[in-house]
Amino acid sequence: MEKSKVYFTDFRTQKDGGLTEKLKKLCKKAGIENIDFNGKFTAIKLHFGEDGNLSFLRPDYARAVAELVKELGGRPFLTDSNTLYPGYRKNALDHLDVAYKHGFFPMATGCQIIIGDGLKGTDEVEVPVKNGEYCRTAKIGRAIMDADVFISLAHFKGHEATGFGGTLKNIGMGCASRAGKMEQHNSGKPVVNQDACKGCRVCSKECGSDAISYQNKKAFINQDLCKGCGRCIGACNFDAIYNPNSCANSDLDCKMAEYSMAVVQNRPCFYINMILDVSPWCDCHEFNDAPLVPDIGMACSFDPVALDQACSDLCMQAVRNPSSRIADFKAKGIKMTGDLWKDSTPESVWDMTLIHGEKIGLGSRQYEIIKV
Repeated sequence: MEKSKVYFTDFRTQKDGGLTEKLKKLCKKAGIENIDFNGKFTAIKLHFGEDGNLSFLRPDYARAVAELVKELGGRPFLTDSNTLYPGYRKNALDHLDVAYKHGFFPMATGCQIIIGDGLKGTDEVEVPVKNGEYCRTAKIGRAIMDADVFISLAHFKGHEATGFGGTLKNIGMGCASRAGKMEQHNSGKPVVNQDACKGCRVCSKECGSDAISYQNKKAFINQDLCKGCGRCIGACNFDAIYNPNSCANSDLDCKMAEYSMAVVQNRPCFYINMILDVSPWCDCHEFNDAPLVPDIGMACSFDPVALDQACSDLCMQAVRNPSSRIADFKAKGIKMTGDLWKDSTPESVWDMTLIHGEKIGLGSRQYEIIKV
């Protein structure tokens, strides 16, 4: 079987128009011009970053993609869906405020923003999932499904639940309505190791379900109220919160692949990963940690599975940042495996999204890198 093509370029540039022009050239080399954009509404799915986070993609990259779509005759708009957890992106009004604060406004990006699942995260379309094993249907933001063409512009980085977040995370979780996000997360609900809990109450500030209370100065999670989003696990500095369901992250990864299938099936799509500021945390946090590896480059493809696999491999091969989270684990005497994502997020089962994505026909893990 022929390997999928992944086009890659580094961040080196001198007098050739800068990184935004380099991104456009990369997309053209990969064949984006073969898509019929003429008069077509084109969703550019990205992450606007949580308030306080500084590792999200610069608006300049979104502008470059929007300009390219316009050049090819399309009608682009930037989009993301509302979040399940607390923060400044739980509804469209606050979400837009943060996007504007971070520089994503029409005068800067050259196109409008439409929050995919509406004002309160309830404007959704239930989409059948081709070859779905975990989800027969997926709840996707209506504006995203209304688009004629779909482009994913993803910040490739680590992630506290899925090991890394790239194209499939940007699509599968990022395009889901709030109900869809809950459906993907509900396989696993965390519990608290009472002996390890310090009663600092940081976890309760992250909980969007009011599921965490305190008994004898120790956290307790009400399983009936908990949505299983896992934010509290990432928030705990003492490793006191964990998921007793060993298949939970694996189930999440598989559901995320199936939600991605629902979004991209039956329409033209193109996928871009920017491998820079590779924080171990999602950009959904109001902070970001030191990068795990140096900035690597940008890559694009018509195959989302191959793209994420290639970018993961590039990160795996990179030199580790001696000032990153991995160094903290080493200092604690935790044995390193050499697997970047396992060493930075021990609970993750990072490759299941790729394995399941390939299984259901979303793409191939076999690829060849074409350097541009």
